Amino acid sequence: MKVILLQDVKGKGKKDDIIVVSDGYGNNFLIKNKLGVLYTSGSKKVLDKEISKRKEEEDNLVSELEKIKNKLENKNIKFKVATGTNDKVFGNISSKAICDELKKMGYNIDKKCLKIDNSLDTLGTHKILVELHKRVKFNINIILEK
Repeated sequence: MKVILLQDVKGKGKKDDIIVVSDGYGNNFLIKNKLGVLYTSGSKKVLDKEISKRKEEEDNLVSELEKIKNKLENKNIKFKVATGTNDKVFGNISSKAICDELKKMGYNIDKKCLKIDNSLDTLGTHKILVELHKRVKFNINIILEK
């Protein structure tokens, strides 16, 4: 029996996979629990439409995120910080603080999108990777000054 999975099923496959299972497992578990549907030419057409629709939506999202990338790529964001001896910054600049500054500039970026490799606790320029999508990545510069 061929089944199109509607959800990820551990040990069997991911969503939208077409798998071959025994009739009993397909009918009594996958279809009964709405984890899959019987593979037919009609269900295959619906699956193809769904996949193409999702791909189109993702492409639209990526194009929107590319516009944000073009505006923000290599942009400088300055922070005035208090320093101690040897110009050591008190505390450090967090991803939340960077997101708040981006919000003031008109960009609503989640702090989980910021990839900070090392702590921002020294004066100078630090490069931060921003990953808005797996296909949209760019750097911004964080400048810490007295």
